[in-house]
Amino acid sequence: MELTENNDLVDERGRSRMRRWWNMWVVGGVDHDATLRQIAEDSGWSGRYLFLIVISAALSLLGLLMPSVAVLIGAMLLSPLMMPIIGLGFGIATFDFVEIRRAALALALGSAIAIVLSVVLVSISPVQTITSEIAGRTRPTLFDLLVALLSAVAGAYALIRGRGGAVVGVAIAIALMPPLAVVGFGIATWNWTVFSGSLLLFLTNAVTIALTAALVARVYGFGSHLSPHHTGWQLVLFIGALSILSVPLVAALKQIAFEAVAQRQVRDAVRGHFPDGSRLSQLEIDYTTDPIRVRAVMLTPRLDGRADHAITAALAERLARKVDLHVDQLHITPEGSSAEVEQIARAADQAGRGAAGSQQAAAAQLALIAGIEPSAVRADQTARNLQAVAAPLPGLGLEGYRALEQRSARGLPGWTVQLAPPANVEPPAMSIDQGVVDGLALDLAGWGSARLGRRIAVLGGTAAQREAVAAGIVTRGGQAEAGAAAGSLRLEWLVEPPVSAAE
Repeated sequence: MELTENNDLVDERGRSRMRRWWNMWVVGGVDHDATLRQIAEDSGWSGRYLFLIVISAALSLLGLLMPSVAVLIGAMLLSPLMMPIIGLGFGIATFDFVEIRRAALALALGSAIAIVLSVVLVSISPVQTITSEIAGRTRPTLFDLLVALLSAVAGAYALIRGRGGAVVGVAIAIALMPPLAVVGFGIATWNWTVFSGSLLLFLTNAVTIALTAALVARVYGFGSHLSPHHTGWQLVLFIGALSILSVPLVAALKQIAFEAVAQRQVRDAVRGHFPDGSRLSQLEIDYTTDPIRVRAVMLTPRLDGRADHAITAALAERLARKVDLHVDQLHITPEGSSAEVEQIARAADQAGRGAAGSQQAAAAQLALIAGIEPSAVRADQTARNLQAVAAPLPGLGLEGYRALEQRSARGLPGWTVQLAPPANVEPPAMSIDQGVVDGLALDLAGWGSARLGRRIAVLGGTAAQREAVAAGIVTRGGQAEAGAAAGSLRLEWLVEPPVSAAE
């Protein structure tokens, strides 16, 4: 008992000496007032800040659409969001309500301007394809959080030590400005998947940067004693606002933690089911689908026809989620040479990348453009064909949905894309001017009828007009028939879509 108390005393003295050393040589060497004055000057709204927001947002969007990493890096060099984020973090550390309000207002206005500018530029741009750079910023990952965290540490340290510079701004802008541009892209193209994913990424990274900067500031001695505006009510308001801001961060961390644990458990379950000498050659997991989609390639000396069923049941119990699993088993002999095994592994990997890999990537890209889940895309690897039904977009007609299909086809060379409009879309308006039928309306009607598998009734007008319009739709691949003569010339759906088309 006495020995334990002596050890505790020694530990306490050691911690006390460490705190004195830190306060004297580290915290004592920081000019807290000068640092806070600099942050107060640079973290608010200004004309320079507005100019940098506009230029950085425009460059980010161009880099995403081209796509060009070099252009993105140029946008990141401007780093306009650095000081408002850092200012928000230091305001949190010192409980300075005035600084929090100033920095938050600058950040909110800058973000709104960047999003609006991106919406305008995407709307007038002839290129609206979801590129790899855009797709990579539609959901937060562990690496995005690490970039945000390390950027905040570097930025706060640089300001405290008086070594702020462009390099720190680059690191912080990497985590913020491109996702804002993608948010604008999602709004302009009415793509909920892109919009919601990139917005979650932006909010998650912004909260991570602010809270990490606040933590670094507290470590270096910044506290409420440095704020002349600190009151008890402000502390209550601050804790409430911080709780709200932490919601997206907690949600993202929960999902990231689940994915990290799930990947390890999937690997263990697949490997553990097969005998010694087996090798897991390839593993692909798609967490966005329900059930979770798992595809694997296993080199094994003993094939097991019930492997999929057994592993699926085990994973469903471990993950508490439904799992859609399939393992491609390749037979190898236990006495086979290592060169033979490597050859088989390479062949399996190439096959997986060329077939399932490219198919999954193509389906995911089409799903992003259509605003649906990847599992809703029907893919035929042999025929290189993709089929899907687009999500309903308010105000969008057949012309808009056909443009979405054309955009998808341009972004997926080598694939035949058939993107059907939703079942509730209206047929195009039909008119005849001086005996000439509207060719664009005929094209849209034929395309929509073919994609939906629905027959169109041509109503109104004269009998000759109805027959001419119906024939024009049929020659364009659709199904149509002349209907009643009542009213002006118009088109109506005659046959309800099959259940499979709506799905």
